[in-house]
Amino acid sequence: MANYTIHEVRGLWSLFKFIKFQNDLYKDCPQYVPSIYVDQIQTLTKNPALDYCIHKMWVVKDGKKIVGRICAMINPRYNERYGTRRARFGWFDTIEDFEVARLLIETAEKWAMEQGMNEIHGPLFFNTLGKQGMLVEGFENVPPFNCLYNYPYYSDFIERLGYAKECDWVQYRIDLVTEPPERITRIADRLQERYGFIDGDVDNLKKDKALVKKFFQLYSDSFAEAVYNFIPFTEKEMEEEAKGAVPMLDSRISCFLLDKDKEIAAFGICFASMSKYLQKANGSILRFALNMRKMKKDVSVIDLMINGAAPKWQNTGISSVFHARLQKTCRAANVQYAITNPQIESNKAVNVWASYDNTQLFMRRRCYLHRLSNFVEPENVVKED
Repeated sequence: MANYTIHEVRGLWSLFKFIKFQNDLYKDCPQYVPSIYVDQIQTLTKNPALDYCIHKMWVVKDGKKIVGRICAMINPRYNERYGTRRARFGWFDTIEDFEVARLLIETAEKWAMEQGMNEIHGPLFFNTLGKQGMLVEGFENVPPFNCLYNYPYYSDFIERLGYAKECDWVQYRIDLVTEPPERITRIADRLQERYGFIDGDVDNLKKDKALVKKFFQLYSDSFAEAVYNFIPFTEKEMEEEAKGAVPMLDSRISCFLLDKDKEIAAFGICFASMSKYLQKANGSILRFALNMRKMKKDVSVIDLMINGAAPKWQNTGISSVFHARLQKTCRAANVQYAITNPQIESNKAVNVWASYDNTQLFMRRRCYLHRLSNFVEPENVVKED
Protein backbone atom coordinates (compact mmCIF):
# COMPACT_ATOMS: atom_id res chain seq x y z
CA MET A 1 0.00 0.00 0.00
CA ALA A 2 1.32 3.43 -0.95
CA ASN A 3 2.38 5.78 1.85
CA TYR A 4 0.43 8.87 0.84
CA THR A 5 1.17 12.28 2.32
CA ILE A 6 -1.05 15.36 2.35
CA HIS A 7 0.45 18.79 1.66
CA GLU A 8 -1.15 22.22 1.85
CA VAL A 9 -0.50 24.32 -1.26
CA ARG A 10 1.63 27.31 -0.35
CA GLY A 11 3.55 29.58 -2.70
CA LEU A 12 3.43 30.10 -6.45
CA TRP A 13 5.46 27.03 -7.42
CA SER A 14 3.31 24.80 -5.26
CA LEU A 15 0.24 26.37 -6.83
CA PHE A 16 1.57 25.78 -10.34
CA LYS A 17 2.11 22.07 -9.56
CA PHE A 18 -1.43 21.94 -8.14
CA ILE A 19 -2.75 23.33 -11.45
CA LYS A 20 -0.53 21.23 -13.72
CA PHE A 21 -1.52 17.96 -12.06
CA GLN A 22 -4.82 17.92 -13.93
CA ASN A 23 -3.05 18.10 -17.32
CA ASP A 24 -0.74 15.27 -16.29
CA LEU A 25 -3.66 13.14 -15.11
CA TYR A 26 -5.62 13.61 -18.34
CA LYS A 27 -2.76 13.69 -20.83
CA ASP A 28 -4.07 10.60 -22.66
CA CYS A 29 -7.76 11.54 -22.47
CA PRO A 30 -9.08 12.83 -25.84
CA GLN A 31 -12.13 14.48 -24.23
CA TYR A 32 -10.25 16.60 -21.68
CA VAL A 33 -10.01 20.37 -22.32
CA PRO A 34 -7.07 22.01 -20.48
CA SER A 35 -7.34 25.45 -18.92
CA ILE A 36 -4.73 28.13 -19.58
CA TYR A 37 -2.20 28.05 -16.74
CA VAL A 38 -2.03 31.81 -16.18
CA ASP A 39 -5.82 32.00 -16.08
CA GLN A 40 -5.92 29.34 -13.38
CA ILE A 41 -3.28 31.14 -11.33
CA GLN A 42 -5.30 34.36 -11.63
CA THR A 43 -8.48 32.53 -10.63
CA LEU A 44 -6.96 30.93 -7.53
CA THR A 45 -5.19 34.06 -6.29
CA LYS A 46 -7.03 37.18 -7.53
CA ASN A 47 -10.60 36.20 -8.37
CA PRO A 48 -13.04 38.88 -7.09
CA ALA A 49 -14.87 36.21 -5.08
CA LEU A 50 -11.77 35.91 -2.89
CA ASP A 51 -12.66 39.31 -1.46
CA TYR A 52 -15.20 37.48 0.67
CA CYS A 53 -14.52 33.74 0.28
CA ILE A 54 -11.90 31.76 2.20
CA HIS A 55 -10.23 28.67 0.79
CA LYS A 56 -7.40 26.19 1.20
CA MET A 57 -5.81 23.81 -1.27
CA TRP A 58 -4.04 20.50 -0.79
CA VAL A 59 -2.30 17.86 -2.85
CA VAL A 60 -1.70 14.22 -2.03
CA LYS A 61 1.71 12.81 -2.91
CA ASP A 62 3.05 9.32 -3.37
CA GLY A 63 6.70 10.04 -2.64
CA LYS A 64 7.38 13.15 -4.73
CA LYS A 65 4.65 12.49 -7.26
CA ILE A 66 1.31 14.30 -6.98
CA VAL A 67 -1.60 11.85 -7.20
CA GLY A 68 -4.54 14.05 -6.16
CA ARG A 69 -5.65 17.59 -5.40
CA ILE A 70 -8.58 19.47 -3.86
CA CYS A 71 -9.68 22.97 -2.89
CA ALA A 72 -12.06 23.61 0.02
CA MET A 73 -13.96 26.89 0.13
CA ILE A 74 -16.47 28.79 2.21
CA ASN A 75 -18.69 31.42 0.61
CA PRO A 76 -20.29 33.43 3.45
CA ARG A 77 -22.60 35.26 1.04
CA TYR A 78 -24.04 31.90 0.00
CA ASN A 79 -24.53 30.79 3.60
CA GLU A 80 -26.17 34.06 4.54
CA ARG A 81 -28.51 33.96 1.55
CA TYR A 82 -29.63 30.38 2.10
CA GLY A 83 -29.36 30.14 5.88
CA THR A 84 -26.80 27.32 5.81
CA ARG A 85 -23.36 26.50 7.19
CA ARG A 86 -21.95 24.87 4.11
CA ALA A 87 -18.44 24.53 2.79
CA ARG A 88 -17.82 23.58 -0.80
CA PHE A 89 -15.11 21.63 -2.57
CA GLY A 90 -13.71 21.99 -6.07
CA TRP A 91 -10.57 21.37 -8.15
CA PHE A 92 -11.03 17.74 -7.13
CA ASP A 93 -8.88 15.36 -9.14
CA THR A 94 -7.43 12.00 -8.25
CA ILE A 95 -5.79 8.95 -9.71
CA GLU A 96 -7.96 5.83 -9.69
CA ASP A 97 -7.29 4.99 -6.05
CA PHE A 98 -10.06 5.33 -3.49
CA GLU A 99 -7.58 6.00 -0.68
CA VAL A 100 -6.38 9.15 -2.42
CA ALA A 101 -9.93 10.37 -2.88
CA ARG A 102 -10.75 9.57 0.75
CA LEU A 103 -7.74 11.49 2.04
CA LEU A 104 -8.54 14.53 -0.11
CA ILE A 105 -12.21 14.67 0.82
CA GLU A 106 -11.69 13.99 4.52
CA THR A 107 -9.00 16.67 4.72
CA ALA A 108 -11.42 19.17 3.17
CA GLU A 109 -14.17 18.02 5.54
CA LYS A 110 -12.01 18.42 8.62
CA TRP A 111 -11.03 21.96 7.62
CA ALA A 112 -14.71 22.77 6.98
CA MET A 113 -15.68 21.59 10.46
CA GLU A 114 -12.87 23.62 11.99
CA GLN A 115 -14.51 26.65 10.36
CA GLY A 116 -17.86 25.81 11.98
CA MET A 117 -19.50 24.25 8.92
CA ASN A 118 -21.87 21.30 9.20
CA GLU A 119 -22.28 20.44 5.49
CA ILE A 120 -20.12 20.35 2.39
CA HIS A 121 -21.13 20.18 -1.26
CA GLY A 122 -19.47 20.16 -4.64
CA PRO A 123 -17.70 20.16 -6.92
CA LEU A 124 -18.35 23.88 -7.09
CA PHE A 125 -16.53 27.14 -7.77
CA PHE A 126 -16.17 30.09 -5.38
CA ASN A 127 -19.31 31.65 -6.85
CA THR A 128 -21.83 30.82 -9.58
CA LEU A 129 -19.54 31.86 -12.45
CA GLY A 130 -16.98 29.05 -12.57
CA LYS A 131 -16.77 25.38 -13.49
CA GLN A 132 -18.95 23.15 -11.37
CA GLY A 133 -20.73 19.82 -11.32
CA MET A 134 -19.17 16.35 -11.49
CA LEU A 135 -19.72 14.67 -14.84
CA VAL A 136 -21.94 11.59 -14.45
CA GLU A 137 -23.16 11.14 -18.03
CA GLY A 138 -21.66 12.01 -21.43
CA PHE A 139 -18.07 10.92 -20.83
CA GLU A 140 -17.62 10.28 -24.55
CA ASN A 141 -18.12 13.96 -25.39
CA VAL A 142 -15.73 16.92 -25.38
CA PRO A 143 -17.07 19.59 -23.00
CA PRO A 144 -17.24 23.33 -23.63
CA PHE A 145 -14.24 25.28 -22.35
CA ASN A 146 -16.07 26.46 -19.22
CA CYS A 147 -17.13 23.00 -18.04
CA LEU A 148 -15.43 20.31 -16.02
CA TYR A 149 -14.44 16.90 -17.32
CA ASN A 150 -13.68 13.97 -15.06
CA TYR A 151 -13.22 10.23 -15.21
CA PRO A 152 -16.25 7.99 -14.43
CA TYR A 153 -14.70 6.65 -11.23
CA TYR A 154 -14.95 10.06 -9.51
CA SER A 155 -18.66 9.70 -8.78
CA ASP A 156 -18.14 6.14 -7.53
CA PHE A 157 -15.55 7.36 -5.03
CA ILE A 158 -17.69 10.29 -3.87
CA GLU A 159 -20.73 8.11 -3.30
CA ARG A 160 -18.65 5.55 -1.37
CA LEU A 161 -17.69 8.42 0.92
CA GLY A 162 -21.34 8.99 1.81
CA TYR A 163 -22.18 11.85 -0.56
CA ALA A 164 -25.63 12.02 -2.15
CA LYS A 165 -27.07 13.94 -5.07
CA GLU A 166 -28.04 17.53 -4.30
CA CYS A 167 -28.89 18.51 -7.88
CA ASP A 168 -28.11 17.78 -11.51
CA TRP A 169 -27.31 20.16 -14.35
CA VAL A 170 -27.96 19.05 -17.93
CA GLN A 171 -26.51 20.15 -21.24
CA TYR A 172 -27.95 19.58 -24.69
CA ARG A 173 -26.47 19.31 -28.16
CA ILE A 174 -28.69 21.22 -30.58
CA ASP A 175 -28.59 20.55 -34.31
CA LEU A 176 -28.78 23.92 -36.05
CA VAL A 177 -28.67 22.63 -39.62
CA THR A 178 -32.31 21.58 -39.64
CA GLU A 179 -35.26 23.94 -39.29
CA PRO A 180 -36.48 24.67 -35.74
CA PRO A 181 -39.63 22.80 -34.70
CA GLU A 182 -42.74 24.36 -36.21
CA ARG A 183 -44.52 24.48 -32.86
CA ILE A 184 -41.70 26.55 -31.34
CA THR A 185 -41.73 28.96 -34.29
CA ARG A 186 -45.50 29.29 -34.01
CA ILE A 187 -45.33 30.11 -30.29
CA ALA A 188 -42.47 32.56 -30.88
CA ASP A 189 -44.36 34.35 -33.64
CA ARG A 190 -47.47 34.67 -31.48
CA LEU A 191 -45.51 36.11 -28.54
CA GLN A 192 -43.57 38.43 -30.83
CA GLU A 193 -46.81 39.81 -32.20
CA ARG A 194 -48.23 40.27 -28.70
CA TYR A 195 -45.24 42.01 -27.10
CA GLY A 196 -43.46 43.61 -30.05
CA PHE A 197 -39.88 42.68 -29.14
CA ILE A 198 -37.08 44.49 -30.98
CA ASP A 199 -33.66 43.08 -31.91
CA GLY A 200 -30.81 44.69 -29.99
CA ASP A 201 -27.50 45.54 -31.65
CA VAL A 202 -24.73 43.28 -30.30
CA ASP A 203 -21.96 45.43 -31.81
CA ASN A 204 -23.35 48.55 -30.10
CA LEU A 205 -23.54 46.66 -26.83
CA LYS A 206 -19.80 45.97 -27.02
CA LYS A 207 -19.04 49.69 -27.40
CA ASP A 208 -21.39 51.04 -24.74
CA LYS A 209 -19.85 50.60 -21.27
CA ALA A 210 -23.00 51.81 -19.52
CA LEU A 211 -25.11 49.29 -21.43
CA VAL A 212 -22.62 46.52 -20.70
CA LYS A 213 -22.86 47.30 -16.99
CA LYS A 214 -26.63 47.34 -17.21
CA PHE A 215 -26.59 44.04 -19.08
CA PHE A 216 -24.52 42.24 -16.46
CA GLN A 217 -26.64 43.64 -13.66
CA LEU A 218 -29.67 42.27 -15.49
CA TYR A 219 -27.81 38.98 -15.96
CA SER A 220 -27.31 38.78 -12.20
CA ASP A 221 -30.88 39.84 -11.41
CA SER A 222 -32.42 37.44 -13.93
CA PHE A 223 -30.72 34.44 -12.33
CA ALA A 224 -31.26 35.52 -8.72
CA GLU A 225 -34.52 33.63 -8.29
CA ALA A 226 -34.45 31.33 -11.31
CA VAL A 227 -31.14 29.52 -10.77
CA TYR A 228 -30.65 26.98 -8.00
CA ASN A 229 -27.94 27.92 -5.45
CA PHE A 230 -27.35 31.20 -7.28
CA ILE A 231 -25.35 33.93 -5.53
CA PRO A 232 -25.90 37.48 -6.86
CA PHE A 233 -22.74 39.02 -8.28
CA THR A 234 -20.75 41.77 -6.64
CA GLU A 235 -19.74 44.82 -8.66
CA LYS A 236 -16.20 43.48 -9.08
CA GLU A 237 -17.48 40.06 -10.18
CA MET A 238 -19.62 41.65 -12.87
CA GLU A 239 -16.67 43.75 -14.06
CA GLU A 240 -14.47 40.65 -14.23
CA GLU A 241 -17.10 38.69 -16.15
CA ALA A 242 -17.63 41.57 -18.57
CA LYS A 243 -13.88 41.87 -19.16
CA GLY A 244 -13.73 38.26 -20.30
CA ALA A 245 -17.05 37.99 -22.12
CA VAL A 246 -17.56 41.26 -24.00
CA PRO A 247 -14.55 40.95 -26.37
CA MET A 248 -15.86 37.52 -27.38
CA LEU A 249 -19.31 38.78 -28.41
CA ASP A 250 -20.11 38.04 -32.05
CA SER A 251 -23.27 39.38 -33.70
CA ARG A 252 -23.34 36.34 -36.01
CA ILE A 253 -24.07 33.96 -33.13
CA SER A 254 -25.59 36.10 -30.37
CA CYS A 255 -28.72 38.16 -29.94
CA PHE A 256 -30.70 40.07 -27.37
CA LEU A 257 -34.23 41.36 -27.38
CA LEU A 258 -35.55 44.75 -26.28
CA ASP A 259 -39.10 45.37 -25.14
CA LYS A 260 -41.23 48.33 -26.24
CA ASP A 261 -39.53 50.51 -23.63
CA LYS A 262 -36.11 49.69 -25.18
CA GLU A 263 -35.14 47.73 -22.05
CA ILE A 264 -33.33 44.40 -22.40
CA ALA A 265 -35.96 41.66 -22.18
CA ALA A 266 -33.95 38.51 -23.01
CA PHE A 267 -30.52 37.52 -24.22
CA GLY A 268 -28.73 34.64 -25.88
CA ILE A 269 -24.95 35.06 -25.86
CA CYS A 270 -22.85 32.42 -27.60
CA PHE A 271 -19.13 31.93 -28.17
CA ALA A 272 -17.35 30.04 -30.90
CA SER A 273 -16.24 26.76 -29.37
CA MET A 274 -12.76 27.06 -27.84
CA SER A 275 -12.36 23.43 -26.83
CA LYS A 276 -10.21 22.09 -29.64
CA TYR A 277 -8.00 25.20 -29.56
CA LEU A 278 -7.48 24.85 -25.80
CA GLN A 279 -6.56 21.22 -26.35
CA LYS A 280 -3.91 22.31 -28.84
CA ALA A 281 -2.62 24.97 -26.44
CA ASN A 282 -2.34 22.47 -23.54
CA GLY A 283 -2.17 25.24 -20.94
CA SER A 284 0.04 27.66 -22.92
CA ILE A 285 -1.40 31.14 -23.35
CA LEU A 286 0.99 31.81 -26.24
CA ARG A 287 -0.14 28.78 -28.25
CA PHE A 288 -3.75 29.70 -27.56
CA ALA A 289 -3.22 33.34 -28.62
CA LEU A 290 -1.67 32.23 -31.91
CA ASN A 291 -4.92 30.46 -32.82
CA MET A 292 -7.29 33.13 -31.48
CA ARG A 293 -8.15 34.67 -34.86
CA LYS A 294 -8.79 31.28 -36.44
CA MET A 295 -10.94 30.25 -33.49
CA LYS A 296 -13.15 33.35 -33.69
CA LYS A 297 -13.81 32.72 -37.40
CA ASP A 298 -14.75 29.09 -36.82
CA VAL A 299 -18.40 29.09 -35.75
CA SER A 300 -19.26 25.59 -36.97
CA VAL A 301 -19.66 24.64 -33.29
CA ILE A 302 -20.77 27.17 -30.68
CA ASP A 303 -21.29 27.22 -26.92
CA LEU A 304 -24.47 28.80 -25.55
CA MET A 305 -22.97 30.78 -22.70
CA ILE A 306 -25.34 33.34 -21.19
CA ASN A 307 -29.03 32.82 -21.84
CA GLY A 308 -31.86 34.29 -19.82
CA ALA A 309 -34.67 36.79 -19.46
CA ALA A 310 -35.26 39.90 -17.39
CA PRO A 311 -37.20 39.08 -14.20
CA LYS A 312 -40.38 40.78 -15.43
CA TRP A 313 -40.35 38.65 -18.60
CA GLN A 314 -39.66 35.31 -16.97
CA ASN A 315 -42.46 32.73 -17.17
CA THR A 316 -44.03 34.49 -20.15
CA GLY A 317 -42.71 32.13 -22.84
CA ILE A 318 -40.08 34.62 -23.98
CA SER A 319 -37.50 31.82 -24.03
CA SER A 320 -39.27 30.48 -27.12
CA VAL A 321 -38.86 33.86 -28.83
CA PHE A 322 -35.15 34.29 -28.30
CA HIS A 323 -34.41 30.59 -28.83
CA ALA A 324 -36.13 30.79 -32.22
CA ARG A 325 -34.39 34.09 -33.00
CA LEU A 326 -31.02 32.72 -31.94
CA GLN A 327 -31.47 29.58 -34.02
CA LYS A 328 -32.31 31.67 -37.08
CA THR A 329 -29.23 33.85 -36.53
CA CYS A 330 -26.96 30.85 -36.14
CA ARG A 331 -28.34 29.06 -39.19
CA ALA A 332 -27.51 32.15 -41.25
CA ALA A 333 -23.91 31.88 -39.99
CA ASN A 334 -23.74 28.18 -41.00
CA VAL A 335 -23.42 26.93 -37.43
CA GLN A 336 -23.66 23.14 -37.39
CA TYR A 337 -24.57 22.61 -33.76
CA ALA A 338 -24.54 24.26 -30.35
CA ILE A 339 -23.85 22.99 -26.83
CA THR A 340 -25.93 24.53 -24.08
CA ASN A 341 -24.51 25.73 -20.80
CA PRO A 342 -25.26 23.52 -17.78
CA GLN A 343 -28.74 24.29 -16.47
CA ILE A 344 -30.52 22.83 -13.48
CA GLU A 345 -32.69 19.97 -14.70
CA SER A 346 -35.81 21.51 -13.13
CA ASN A 347 -35.38 24.84 -14.97
CA LYS A 348 -38.38 25.48 -17.25
CA ALA A 349 -36.08 27.02 -19.86
CA VAL A 350 -34.33 23.65 -20.20
CA ASN A 351 -37.64 22.11 -21.20
CA VAL A 352 -37.68 24.31 -24.29
CA TRP A 353 -34.45 22.77 -25.58
CA ALA A 354 -35.57 19.28 -24.55
CA SER A 355 -38.74 19.69 -26.61
CA TYR A 356 -36.78 20.19 -29.84
CA ASP A 357 -36.72 17.18 -32.16
CA ASN A 358 -33.16 18.07 -33.18
CA THR A 359 -31.79 18.03 -29.62
CA GLN A 360 -30.05 15.31 -27.62
CA LEU A 361 -28.75 15.12 -24.08
CA PHE A 362 -25.01 15.87 -24.21
CA MET A 363 -23.81 15.82 -20.61
CA ARG A 364 -25.18 15.54 -17.10
CA ARG A 365 -23.37 17.03 -14.10
CA ARG A 366 -24.03 16.48 -10.43
CA CYS A 367 -23.50 18.43 -7.25
CA TYR A 368 -23.06 16.17 -4.22
CA LEU A 369 -23.96 17.06 -0.65
CA HIS A 370 -22.71 15.53 2.62
CA ARG A 371 -23.56 16.16 6.27
CA LEU A 372 -20.47 16.62 8.43
CA SER A 373 -20.38 14.77 11.76
CA ASN A 374 -18.20 12.47 13.86
CA PHE A 375 -15.02 13.11 11.90
CA VAL A 376 -12.31 10.48 12.44
CA GLU A 377 -8.70 11.25 11.56
CA PRO A 378 -7.59 9.06 8.62
CA GLU A 379 -5.16 6.35 9.63
CA ASN A 380 -1.64 5.87 8.26
CA VAL A 381 -1.40 9.38 6.88
CA VAL A 382 1.64 11.62 7.14
CA LYS A 383 0.88 15.35 7.16
CA GLU A 384 3.51 17.72 5.87
CA ASP A 385 3.51 21.42 5.00
